[in-house]
Amino acid sequence: MSDLEKIAVEVSVCTNCALHQTRKKSVPGVGPADAEIMLIGEGPGFNEDEQGLPFVGQSGQFLSELLAQAGLKREDVWIGNVVKCRPPGNRDPLPDELSACDRYLERQIAAINPKIIITLGRFSMAKFLPGVKISQIHGQMSRIGERFVIAMFHPAAALHQPPLKPAILADFARLPALLDEARAKLSPPAAAEKSAYTSPVTDEPKQMSLF
Repeated sequence: MSDLEKIAVEVSVCTNCALHQTRKKSVPGVGPADAEIMLIGEGPGFNEDEQGLPFVGQSGQFLSELLAQAGLKREDVWIGNVVKCRPPGNRDPLPDELSACDRYLERQIAAINPKIIITLGRFSMAKFLPGVKISQIHGQMSRIGERFVIAMFHPAAALHQPPLKPAILADFARLPALLDEARAKLSPPAAAEKSAYTSPVTDEPKQMSLF
């Protein structure tokens, strides 16, 4: 059993916060263990709670369209949320609920080790980029430790606030270029070439003639 599978099993029986009392199915997240991109939303909604899968409602359909625009498929990326069970009535997750699920999310990030984390909405953004407004930094890539984070509007925002849709489309359109940039910056440096004046036998510098 892989690390991600173990976490999913633990999430399915988790009772660390009150959300387990009202859930139908936990939603640990889905995607390949070697995904270069993790998309992290807020929490499961009605459809996600029914199916145990993230982003399967209207906003999920739009997310699939956004990924396709960037030349990606859902199976290319990992998709999850900062809380693994649906908050009743789709209310905002509470601090203790975020804290209870954070241990799972941190382990998932460590297991996948993505190049880019895309936060969808303000609660996931606040985990990595606290104290900022998404309207000011959406679509911008910031390096945090050994990976990059890009804050983006939640796909549901385009459904509820149509004027935001062009910004969301534009941010995802830039994703291929940002991924190439992240790959280049995170690639291990090539081994330094030995000096042209190094002896292949002793590795000691030779005297260089001035004439």
